[in-house]
Amino acid sequence: MQVVSPIREHLVTGGKTYHDVTEDICRHVESKPTKEWKIAFIISVVVLIYGASWVLWTWWEGLGVWGLNKTVGWAWDITNFVWWVGIGHAGTLISAILLLFRQKWRTSINRAAEAMTIFAVLCAASFILMHMGRPWLAYWALPLPNTFGSLWVNFNSPLVWDVFAISTYFSVSCLFWYIGMVPDLATIRDRATGIRKSIYGALSLGWTGGAKSWARYEDVSLILAGLSTPLVLSVHTIVSFDFATSVIPGWHTTIFPPYFVAGAIFSGFAMVQNLMLVTRVVYKLEDYITIEHIGLMNKIITVTGSIVGVAYITEFFIAFYSGVQYESYAFLNRATGPLWWSYAAMMTCNVLSPQIFWFKSLRENIVVSFVIAVVVNIGMWFERFVIIVTSLHRDYLPSSWTYFTPRMGDIGDYIFSFGFFFTLFFLFSKYLPVINMAEVKSVLKSSSEKTTEEKEVSAH
Repeated sequence: MQVVSPIREHLVTGGKTYHDVTEDICRHVESKPTKEWKIAFIISVVVLIYGASWVLWTWWEGLGVWGLNKTVGWAWDITNFVWWVGIGHAGTLISAILLLFRQKWRTSINRAAEAMTIFAVLCAASFILMHMGRPWLAYWALPLPNTFGSLWVNFNSPLVWDVFAISTYFSVSCLFWYIGMVPDLATIRDRATGIRKSIYGALSLGWTGGAKSWARYEDVSLILAGLSTPLVLSVHTIVSFDFATSVIPGWHTTIFPPYFVAGAIFSGFAMVQNLMLVTRVVYKLEDYITIEHIGLMNKIITVTGSIVGVAYITEFFIAFYSGVQYESYAFLNRATGPLWWSYAAMMTCNVLSPQIFWFKSLRENIVVSFVIAVVVNIGMWFERFVIIVTSLHRDYLPSSWTYFTPRMGDIGDYIFSFGFFFTLFFLFSKYLPVINMAEVKSVLKSSSEKTTEEKEVSAH
């Protein structure tokens, strides 16, 4: 009996040639906006304007328009900040770590994931500005010379560490995203005319496509990947220090850094999955974002969801094993207190729902993948809400116990972040190549149907 080793599914289907790759990906950049794109873009702009009105109202009236109280001083603002930072993790992970490990399947999804990272970090930063209440004094968070004031920031505060970590992450992610686009921008430049040729010519930085240019491009990509890889681990680790370095029961725990990183990758991959599934259909890129890509993404979602589930169980075990009654009560209150419904939503969405991906038929089902990715992001939002609010709303004094209820200010500011994110993503997907043409071409020979069939013919 002859045993044949399984062959991985093709990463590019439809028998595409190098010319086909260029035509398919440049088509949506060069053509006029479709009716569907215009409708979606107008909706996102309307949502952005509506949300922006609430942001301005928040700054005008003060943080009293939120549902905060004396006991719950952090709620939706920090929940949304941590949630958006987490979503921004998948882009750098797909681009940097999978590049270093030479994973070919990253090539069709890394461009959109990198763009998603940048937009998500901007949304996260907007909540920090809102939370300050006085955004015109935001520069106080930076270690500026004494000519700007007589006091420096408190370098022992993890909130200051956040400023350094997230600004570094944002800078490197922008550089990585833009450098990766230069060859594709040059391709669009060479096909364009008029003012578009001048714009894309300036953006492509004089790219010639020579051997020296490609050698330097690959060297820079590897260097940036090497710089970005520790950032994937450090950024959300430092975000977790906002809670872990405190003495509040429910926050003061050493499991937070790895647990937050796993959760960030979990939610980030879910958002990438949602965006890529929509992009796949809208721009007719089914031959580039294949079922194989969807299945591999779902495998990572399942693994990271399981890690998060283990972290939840570990938290409960350590709380009761410690023998500290306040710690034990904090976790018991999460599951059985007045906010039990948020804990139940978190456990259902994050731990139980991804387990259906153990079945290949469901893992490669587009509708199921989209729904579960949405459910995961809902669950990860509830996770941050549970960590923040349920640890605060009942403290050492029962007389100060309270219940948090969001107001329209909280909701309006959250709506703003969605309008901001999708407006930027729609502009990116229309005017820039949403898939990395150069990298797809680099794996075309070994990963497409046509070349595999040609090999079989030549072998016979």
